[in-house]
Amino acid sequence: MAPDEVVNRFIAALEALDVDAAMAFVSDDISYENVPIQPIAGRDAVAQTLHGFLAPATAVEWRVLEQWTVVRTVINERIDRFQIGDGWLELPVAGFFRVDDHDRIALWRDYFDMGSYVQQLTALTA
Repeated sequence: MAPDEVVNRFIAALEALDVDAAMAFVSDDISYENVPIQPIAGRDAVAQTLHGFLAPATAVEWRVLEQWTVVRTVINERIDRFQIGDGWLELPVAGFFRVDDHDRIALWRDYFDMGSYVQQLTALTA
């Protein structure tokens, strides 16, 4: 499977709020890095984090605005949207996915504005 197809299927599973299906596209020793938060290592820890992260959302949309593949690294610019209650949290994200030779995501690194995330989440859950 091409690296961009791996990433696209991974994103589709997360949009369907199906963390278990998404985990089929990651390596056992994945490193998930939300810069500037400490990396999360391993499939089980990433699954647990995603379950918690997605729990408040009733719908998820990740609008990929641009995507490039360089060898086995997929880079995308996205707007990650999470419906929480009656509103939407919208977060611009730059994502980097390194896909290993077994067609699994071994590194997932997202860059975003934590202040914007916290401010929106607070407003939507108040």
